[in-house]
Amino acid sequence: MMTDPYTILFVCTGNTCRSPMAQGALTVLLEKERPGRFKVESSGIAAASGYPATMYGVEAAKMWGADLSGHQSQPLSRAQIERADLIFGMSPEHVREIVRQVPAAADKTYLFKNFPDQSPHGEPLEDPIGQALERYNETFLEIGEYLGKYLPEIVKRIDAKTNAQE
Repeated sequence: MMTDPYTILFVCTGNTCRSPMAQGALTVLLEKERPGRFKVESSGIAAASGYPATMYGVEAAKMWGADLSGHQSQPLSRAQIERADLIFGMSPEHVREIVRQVPAAADKTYLFKNFPDQSPHGEPLEDPIGQALERYNETFLEIGEYLGKYLPEIVKRIDAKTNAQE
């Protein structure tokens, strides 16, 4: 029986730097741990549709062998929020906007640097837009460091959902 994949959504502003890099990084990590059981998406609260990830974002993600070359930006939608099992906002502003659009999503929405703490207040993941490749590399490594810490908890949540469906 085909189970619904566990869906993780990353939300930033323009959906061309932080959220696609996080999407790429987590996809690489989860492909090793739970292939076929998850889906990672990203969008932006102020994103236009169909833009590629920034050149440096694509470049930085290659460190982990993540391929963002096919990425197309998309604006955050209610349907996407409702479909997701776990949502990460890159800044407190992103978390507020997600919950404003779908108040019921509050219990599955986290500020990226706070997970698994539910507090919407805290430090944002800084936006590297318009900065040098070096800054993007630092941002990607920071994303990777957090995701590495979160991986056991995310895997546990994937297992809880996918095992319940079997």
